[in-house]
Amino acid sequence: MKVRSPGAVFFLPIITLGIYAIYWYVATKNDLNKLVEPKVPTAWLLIVPIAGWVWIWKFAGSVSSYTKGASSQGTTFILLFLLGGIGQAIVQSSINKTAA
Repeated sequence: MKVRSPGAVFFLPIITLGIYAIYWYVATKNDLNKLVEPKVPTAWLLIVPIAGWVWIWKFAGSVSSYTKGASSQGTTFILLFLLGGIGQAIVQSSINKTAA
């Protein structure tokens, strides 16, 4: 799993007007799909309103599997869904702890 700076994960979407946030989701999804089950489906589902929520839930499940429960699926989903960039930075921090 690639270690990314939580600060960059928070600030780059602001600078790139959200493009880096999408890149982060796709790159992290690809890393997670190589390492854990369940697999996260294609990120194209992010642009479909309700399917995007389901996609984030599945993504949160993979993060929970990767961190071996240190970040629960529900907590990760709430962080990503409600807090946006701040949530992404927190999730990246927990991924980095597991990767180290």
